[in-house]
Parts: sequence; structure tokens; C-alpha cells
Amino acid sequence: PKPTTRLRLDQEIRDIEEGLQRACHRDRFTLIPKLAVRPRDLQRAMLEERPKIVHFSGHGEGETGLYFEDHQGHPKLITGKALADLFKLFAPESQTEAQKEKQITCVLLNGGYSAIQAKEIAKHIPYVIGMSQSINDAAAIEFAVGFYDALGNGESVEFAFESGKVAMGLSGTGGEYAPVLIKS
Repeated sequence: PKPTTRLRLDQEIRDIEEGLQRACHRDRFTLIPKLAVRPRDLQRAMLEERPKIVHFSGHGEGETGLYFEDHQGHPKLITGKALADLFKLFAPESQTEAQKEKQITCVLLNGGYSAIQAKEIAKHIPYVIGMSQSINDAAAIEFAVGFYDALGNGESVEFAFESGKVAMGLSGTGGEYAPVLIKS
């Protein structure tokens, strides 16, 4: 949103896309970026796209929530409870047999202070990653690239999570202790 610190989302998308294009299992991934997302946009995208992975890049405020935009482009905090309620609709127990193959398996909240929301969402989704503290933009990008490079080459979510942390450490951006993986 407008008054929050500007992030290099274009760079993050480009770097993830480049890694997935080089990956052994590139045909298993389609990256569909949604920018300047409002809560309504998130719900619509989930219904229309039926993603297996949902990736959030942005800012968090701990218990208060994650920043989205309102209709005027101003910041709007969405609570972990509200996000968990949305993800519950797409949880395995809420799906028909036909929908289960399209269910969300992983949510990555790649923004500072998002671990609280991750814990709420993990009540419904098998793997959720959040950040326990603030991380700089370069560290967030390194984590995402390391994570998706591993997934794209056939590794598990757990391995990809560790790969993202290692990428942060190798790059010198710091923040490798911020990511938290919650498995349900």
C-alpha cells in the first residue's frame, strides 16, 4: 500500500520466475502474480486460480495482521483469523474429492512479523511459512528464490524451507533465523 515502505516485488517475481524456468520440474509450476491486492482480490484469485501454493510478499504488523490495500490504495490490515477463515474454505476437509487434487498445500508469508498469521493459517493448510521478525527486502527475495529453486527441482517443502534459509545466509543479507515453518 502507498504509505508503507516500497518493496522490490518486481525483482522478487522476476527472480522466482527465472529459477522456475531453469528448474527440472518447471512444467509443474505456473507463476500468476497479483499485485496491489485488496482482500476481495485475494478471495477472487483463490476461487479462480485454485493455487497449490499461495505466496504473500508485503508487510506485517505481528498480531495486528498483514497489510493489503483498500479500494483507494491505502493500507488495510487483515488479521490472521480472517486469513485463516479464508484458507479454511480451501482446506482438505472442506474440499470435494475432485477439488482435493487442487488444494492449497503451502502458504508462504514472505513479510516481516507474519509468523502469527502463519500459525492461524496452519490450522487448515499443511505447510505455512511466516517470519518471526522483520526482514529486509533483499533477505526476503533470497529466501523466496532459495525456496522455489528447491521446489522447482523436486525437493520437499521442508527441504525448500531450509534451502531458503541457507540462501539468506550465503547471500549475506541476514534474516536466516526469521523464517518459521509450521506443519499441520
